[in-house]
Amino acid sequence: MPGIPVQFPNAEREILAGRLDMPANGRPRAYALYAHCFTCGKDVRAAVNICRALAREGIATLRFDFTGLGESQGDFADTSFTSNVADLKAAAAFLAANYEAPKILVGHSLGGAAVLAAAADIPSSVAVATIGAPANPEHVAGLLGADALAAIEAQGEAEVTLVGRKFHFKKAFLDDLSQHPWRANLRGLRKALLVFHSPADKTVDISNAAEIFGAALHPKSFISLNEADHLLTRETDSEYVGLILGAWASKYLGELGMQPLSSPAVGGETLVRMGEDHYRCEIYVGPHHITGDEPRDSGGTDAGADPYGLLTAALGACTAITLRMYADRKQLPMKGLNVRLTHDKSYAADASACADGKQQVKMDVFTRELELEGDLSEEQRQRLLEIANKCPVHNTLEHVSKVDTRLK
Repeated sequence: MPGIPVQFPNAEREILAGRLDMPANGRPRAYALYAHCFTCGKDVRAAVNICRALAREGIATLRFDFTGLGESQGDFADTSFTSNVADLKAAAAFLAANYEAPKILVGHSLGGAAVLAAAADIPSSVAVATIGAPANPEHVAGLLGADALAAIEAQGEAEVTLVGRKFHFKKAFLDDLSQHPWRANLRGLRKALLVFHSPADKTVDISNAAEIFGAALHPKSFISLNEADHLLTRETDSEYVGLILGAWASKYLGELGMQPLSSPAVGGETLVRMGEDHYRCEIYVGPHHITGDEPRDSGGTDAGADPYGLLTAALGACTAITLRMYADRKQLPMKGLNVRLTHDKSYAADASACADGKQQVKMDVFTRELELEGDLSEEQRQRLLEIANKCPVHNTLEHVSKVDTRLK
């Protein structure tokens, strides 16, 4: 599902804009809160990928723009690390009042430092994850550059260009960064901690991860993001973080007695749900869940098999099941089998297969190759080949089908 747009007030009653990424069936196992990187926003690609990966694991995640950024109200020049922490608390309160209090906190870069600082005041949270986070919030001051720092100290404020955009900083911002007891916050965290960091991070050196990890108590874990840059600009890096996060968080949700995500498909139906995430769709076949998509060169994200891949897989699965049933019933010594399939559209070679008997038309051609394992005679192998051509999906594909479609 696409992120649901939400709004909530900060401590100054200014309206903050967010997106709530929900599981495809809308029934989350738990809620999480995501804090974006310094001067970024809720819609930066890394945030979108990570939150949607958590949604696929059944965890609804709220990402929002801090005060003065993106679609949120307020003046960025009047914000500080303290106001970022306050915004996180306001977001947690919004979730608690309208959905469910967050159990997982995730923060990228300075957002990671912010969730570590806010965690103690969000008692519902049981697990905290940081991504490329500085141990000490004061580290951010160094990103402004020596000239900008000198100008801010001398004039009380200055415009600074970061990642091609201009931001107004006041001396109060720098003063606030130095006032946070980050070591004490980590020592008193008392929540599960996962630290992501890349040894190739040139913005926040990996030594920060060592400081965070060293100051925190167990349970704590570290994941190295090999060759990833600070902003996780490669989609594979942010998708990897989301995948690991979902698996890691599930352990702590399990300790709270959380149940696996139930399927929204009723009875024996198949349900396919799609949001705005390219062509990716969540497919529920009864209680079972799979993902469908299109390849990247077709505009998809390649998160799952394409529709014809799924159709071909159905033929392969039905073939294998049918052969196993037959071999077991006839007590044939078949130890195992592989069914290799391809699908193509080819011109009909036989005029009788054409629409009017004259003009050639394209038809779907499924090529199926059987690899039979076991001490089978040639007669048994030929019989199994005959049985493969009688599997139910094979028969469905070769006969005329009707699809009855209606609006609900």
